[in-house]
Amino acid sequence: MFKKELRTNVPFKIDHTHPQALDHLSQHLHELISERSHESQIVLVCIGTDRSTGDALGPLVGSRLSSLSLEHICYVFGTLDQPVHAVNLKDTLYEIERKFENPFVIAIDACLGQLSSVGQVTVGRGPLKPGAGVNKDLPEVGNIHITGIVNVGGFMEYFVLQNTRLSVVMRMAECISQSLAATLLKIPETTHQRNHACLPHVPFQSHHSLFVQLKKR
Repeated sequence: MFKKELRTNVPFKIDHTHPQALDHLSQHLHELISERSHESQIVLVCIGTDRSTGDALGPLVGSRLSSLSLEHICYVFGTLDQPVHAVNLKDTLYEIERKFENPFVIAIDACLGQLSSVGQVTVGRGPLKPGAGVNKDLPEVGNIHITGIVNVGGFMEYFVLQNTRLSVVMRMAECISQSLAATLLKIPETTHQRNHACLPHVPFQSHHSLFVQLKKR
């Protein structure tokens, strides 16, 4: 089962195949995002690269959300066309710091874990440490974070990421994207974002129909 309480710093975890994964992820994301200052701009930093199957989770999520015209609610950094990865992460964070006065950053990244945890999505307070699983020294990112355990860690991490099944990564990206889209549509836009055209309010309930409806826009 999964832990429902998110009042502590213990992350919430759920398998992306769980029948209520979208609802629970959306509810917990909404709780965390609602804690931000109302004037904070929501910025998504989707970390990873399309050159590695396992590491493509972040860019897949970024591309999905960028296609949904959510500019009135959030800003997305990191897509398949313009990924945020080890080489440009510091420059991206500098750009965010320069452009946004008070950003609320949601960091999204793939990670490796135990065999029994593969397929789980984690939502938690505080930053994530990109590249930790492959011994890269990169800056921490995020007021809150979302991670997806795409494969088993502990040995030959680069090889494991390269040989992760694309179908698993795409299903996890779909789950995270739908949960984020449903959550963000319930968040009032900040003063800085009110000049953008707004999408109609869509409730949490029908995540599949939500995503189909948004993709048609």
